[in-house]
Amino acid sequence: MSGPANPLPVEALADYLRAQGLAGSAPLQVRVLAGGQSNPTYRVTAGEGRDYVLRKKPPGTLIASAHAIDREYRVMKALADTGVPVPRMLHYCESGELLGTPFYVMEYLAGRVLMDQSLPGMEPAERHAIYREMNRVIAALHAVDYRAVGLGDYGKEGNYVGRQIARWSRQCRESTVPMNEAMHCLMDWLPEHLPSGDETTLVHGDYRLDNLVFHPTEPRVIGVLDWELSTLGHPLADLAYQCMAWRIPPSLWRGIAGLDLPALGIPQEAEYIAWYGAATGRDAVGHWDYYLAYNLFRMAAILHGIAQRAADGNAAAEDAVETGAKAGPLAELGWESAQRYTATRK
Repeated sequence: MSGPANPLPVEALADYLRAQGLAGSAPLQVRVLAGGQSNPTYRVTAGEGRDYVLRKKPPGTLIASAHAIDREYRVMKALADTGVPVPRMLHYCESGELLGTPFYVMEYLAGRVLMDQSLPGMEPAERHAIYREMNRVIAALHAVDYRAVGLGDYGKEGNYVGRQIARWSRQCRESTVPMNEAMHCLMDWLPEHLPSGDETTLVHGDYRLDNLVFHPTEPRVIGVLDWELSTLGHPLADLAYQCMAWRIPPSLWRGIAGLDLPALGIPQEAEYIAWYGAATGRDAVGHWDYYLAYNLFRMAAILHGIAQRAADGNAAAEDAVETGAKAGPLAELGWESAQRYTATRK
């Protein structure tokens, strides 16, 4: 069957996949896994033992750097023989002739995608093991020799955080939607307090629980997904992105702040970053509040952009106004982190 969003030409796709050796004579079955503003994603079954995921760019005019499925395919293919679990890449089609836009095909991972970071319904020991595994995988990612796997030109080396701050600040200053005082403070403060000791590794850019596929029964990651924002960047900025969850309450955004973490079996933030430090040899503590302030600012800027699109009348999501309204409270959390950082540097 074909899903309702961006339905695929099933017969033509079946012929194409047969030509690539990815399908036999069995009828092709297609169903939507994700759509909307993300890269439309489908589960494709081409007979027994032939279960794939097809991911394509959305139709229409796109921002040049957005929906970079070619980069997703490239980075996951490069990571195939590393310590970072990724699905096996099977085919990339640059032409838009068949499906309207470029697409790639990868293996389907039969596992669990866990959406709620409090991991409801689990025992404390299992929650603890899930968090331990997430930490192990991001440490493994930052240990990859990106040049050795052919990703030496995957992004710019150095000053990743500085460039990101400049990019998001520029977008915010060009907007017409008002910003709260915390956003203005962060835009001034962040570039003035950039930590010394820059470092470059491969970074995921959106590393969080629901972008991981876990084994059906074991607390083991079998695949890291959604590499659209991956690049060469600063490893601690990448780690702090995930760790914003410890500072954000569930009532505001996807966070775990304020929950009874010991009772749940979820590590405290300090324990989580200590695991990473032990695994990588990096001092994740010294400038920690800076990288948290940066990430909370970045997320606030992203949500502010959604608020701007809602004000302009071209936001796709129905909850764009509600989502955009979260920018201010996130910026306030970021400014709190900035002030903590300043206090510790005196």
